[in-house]
Amino acid sequence: MSDEQGLFAFHDVVVERQGIRALNGFSARIEGLGVTGLSGPSGSGKSTLLRLCNRLEVPTSGQVLFRGDDVAGLDPLTLRRQVGMVFQKPTPFPGSVRDNLLAAAPDAGMDELEQALLRASLDGSWLDRDATTLSGGEAQRVCMARTLAMEPEVLLLDEPTSALDQAAVEIFEQAVSELVKAGLAAIWVSHDTVQLRRVADVVLRIDDGRYAGTDRIEHGSPAEEV
Repeated sequence: MSDEQGLFAFHDVVVERQGIRALNGFSARIEGLGVTGLSGPSGSGKSTLLRLCNRLEVPTSGQVLFRGDDVAGLDPLTLRRQVGMVFQKPTPFPGSVRDNLLAAAPDAGMDELEQALLRASLDGSWLDRDATTLSGGEAQRVCMARTLAMEPEVLLLDEPTSALDQAAVEIFEQAVSELVKAGLAAIWVSHDTVQLRRVADVVLRIDDGRYAGTDRIEHGSPAEEV
């Protein structure tokens, strides 16, 4: 893949549902260095764009590329192992935390399960916890560990902290920061521009289904448009 292609590239992408365009000729590139934030008004197309990245959505027209390959030609299950998602609402499966992780990675051994938990700021003592009795912040980190058990290259985050209290938000943000330092790319949708200034390296802005610019975040300084 040429470095010029970036992690994801979107070429004149339209996503239309019942005559309404969630994306309307969207063209942009995500380099995939550190955390890329997606920002824009409610209904601007942020979550739709995120879901295109692992084929939870497909474009009505246009093209989405992952590392230079058209995602339309990639096996969806293989793609979703490479490009994992953490959703806004945590959805732990019934059973133990161990059961949840094994649902994503059935062949994982104890070391792999514990490593997935550690990467989500948990530890091996959580494996036997009942996943349905966890607090919101705990459940969200277990869901992230479940995604990480598949060892993805990219982590998609769709408003993952919107329902969490401040303490849980800080733990989650720190966990993602450590993952990125270890080499994982993350794409983070948030309505909270202050949060994006904390967690993102660049912020891609979307307005009315179209690309509206990219801001490079100099931490400790205001955003600089690029």
